[in-house]
Amino acid sequence: MDTDAFIAVHRPQWDRLRELTRSRTLDAAGVDELLSLYQETSTHLSTVRSTNPDPALVSRLSLLVHRARLRITGARTPLWKHARTFFWEDLPAALYEARWAVALATGIFLLSAVASGLYFGLDATARELVIPEAQQRMLVQRDFVSYYFQGEASGFAAEVWTNNAWITVQAVVFGVTGFWPVVMLVQNGLNVGLSAGVMGAHGGLGTFFVFILPHGLLEITAVLVGAGAGLRTFWAWVRPGPLPRLWALSAAARALVTVAIGLVPVLLISGFIEAFVTPSSLPPAVRIAIGAAAWLAFLVFMLGRGRQVHRAGVTGDLSEELVGARVATAG
Repeated sequence: MDTDAFIAVHRPQWDRLRELTRSRTLDAAGVDELLSLYQETSTHLSTVRSTNPDPALVSRLSLLVHRARLRITGARTPLWKHARTFFWEDLPAALYEARWAVALATGIFLLSAVASGLYFGLDATARELVIPEAQQRMLVQRDFVSYYFQGEASGFAAEVWTNNAWITVQAVVFGVTGFWPVVMLVQNGLNVGLSAGVMGAHGGLGTFFVFILPHGLLEITAVLVGAGAGLRTFWAWVRPGPLPRLWALSAAARALVTVAIGLVPVLLISGFIEAFVTPSSLPPAVRIAIGAAAWLAFLVFMLGRGRQVHRAGVTGDLSEELVGARVATAG
């Protein structure tokens, strides 16, 4: 498409639309003209984005369409409504869309964790090669539990939150490679399995679960969701389906950002549980019950609410008004 010719042909329409958006009052004919020019300019914007995405022209038309939309609607949506839509519709929809990729990530993690736990738990020679016997006993008798009592609880919660967020961000950002999330899942699974194997071999498996389950159910699930969302982006790149590859990848990436933002409060809650509930003096059953309740609430939000909004047509992607309508073009 010849950009200069396109601008020359449609400039009068854009100028007229700009004039109408700035008008203080519009009669019935002016409103009809505004609506017609808004629709035409939106199509022009989609055409430019699809065929020759000139940054300057896209920015110019996007601003013009946005102003015209505000002129038509006559009011702006309050910020709290945007936040409600994001957390109550877009986020669960994006989580639900990634459910199969999350299931795959869960399988990879559990397989590596169980295999590692059984291997190191049953083979004393293998354990000795990785962790000397003296350090194994120290881990079981002191180090594993003392980890949760280091420093002030609030500072420990912030440290845990930052560390978990960093791990999840890696899975999200490098998910498009398809390689990094798998490496991260296997590595974390092997580490968890190693700890469980060592604790189990020395009679501390009960302690392991008492201090892992309260926060670990939600924390590990959040990491698995981040890894699954990253893998879904990779799959959209490899198998875009009926959409052009760039469109499919863009849609998956936008939903990925939604998931990444939504996992921030989830990781904050798991960090709070790890700092204040896991090392508390509450009975083990109560601590585990608190962690299980938070975990089940997240699953209900992801699968229950996610399925509900998914059936209503919500995908977790940006609206067509922000992304731009897709139009058929000859190329």
